[in-house]
Amino acid sequence: MHVTLQRTGGFAGIPLIKSIDAASLSASEIADLQQMLETARFFELPALIPSKPQPDRFEYQIIIEQDGKKHSVTAAEQALPAELKPLVDWLIKLGRTAR
Repeated sequence: MHVTLQRTGGFAGIPLIKSIDAASLSASEIADLQQMLETARFFELPALIPSKPQPDRFEYQIIIEQDGKKHSVTAAEQALPAELKPLVDWLIKLGRTAR
């Protein structure tokens, strides 16, 4: 599995891009990731979750490639489903730590 998070926008406009290969994760991290994907029903979410634009807010794009399938979900900060927020927070945290 390969996961990419792209965060754009925000007050400073500094993008965050984090790509991880599940092979680089520990067994517990892989289990956590799988659980978050299942809880969010990630592969059932639409490619774009619409919302009205708001200045200085973040926009997130999450791309998951698994078993030959690829799914992408893009949502503004204010439209991010509550079930997807733990995954976004976890990926941002990984983005701030060196691997």
